[in-house]
Amino acid sequence: KITTISQQAGLLKENDVSSEKETTTESCKKNRRKKTEKERPKQAEPSEWKRVWELIAEMRKKKDAPVDTMGCECLADKSEDPKVFRFQVLVSLMLSSQTKDQITAEATRSLMKHGLTVQNMIKTDEKIIDSMIAKVGFHKKKASYIKQTSAILAEDYGGDIPDTVEGLVSLPGVGPKMAYLAMQEAWKRPVGIGVDVHVHRISNRLKWVKTKAPEETRMSLEDWLPKELWGKINQLLVGFGQTICTPVNPKCAQCLVNELCPSSTVKHKSLH
Repeated sequence: KITTISQQAGLLKENDVSSEKETTTESCKKNRRKKTEKERPKQAEPSEWKRVWELIAEMRKKKDAPVDTMGCECLADKSEDPKVFRFQVLVSLMLSSQTKDQITAEATRSLMKHGLTVQNMIKTDEKIIDSMIAKVGFHKKKASYIKQTSAILAEDYGGDIPDTVEGLVSLPGVGPKMAYLAMQEAWKRPVGIGVDVHVHRISNRLKWVKTKAPEETRMSLEDWLPKELWGKINQLLVGFGQTICTPVNPKCAQCLVNELCPSSTVKHKSLH
């Protein structure tokens, strides 16, 4: 049963900034999100954001970031049955938390070689799954989550993944970022913005938002960013964050946005 399996999971809910654990029920989470949405002030549209977007897109034309070849949308087998494809997208997202794209890709491909389907994960011993994903962060917990999620999907979703954010975040080991990206990549319905460490960091560096947590960043971005761009911003900023706007020692001198970015070291040096 969903309740029994989920309660046994000791859920690790992913926010991609810390190892983030969350044990509240789905109804509590929904009520909290509604309360947060209602009470927080709306984010105003930043000035010159369109020009900044264009310049970042120009820098991303080479598609030379790890996310461009090893992101979740690249790993799942599009030739598979749609249910299998969607499951593979979800599992790759589950593996990606606190893990570099290269390691996530290696682990996902290892599972796919073994047979990454709901039924095969149910049949496979948890220790074997763990051995195949041993390099990813929190691999023991993720192996357990894959087993438990597979059982839930088989029993309650006909072997498919949920088609709502609420249904997805109710699964063991699936957090908001994963859920929004799963909706986007597995169901082709970008109903919200998937915010990881790169999107969160860069959005704050650009002063597009002023937030402390990824969920706050998601809500603030959704206040002003046109919906037609919700499905594009994650890969755009993740790749930018992997190649130019890195967490440590960002390459501001090479960045086309350095004259418009409030956090640019180049701009700040020129002002002194």
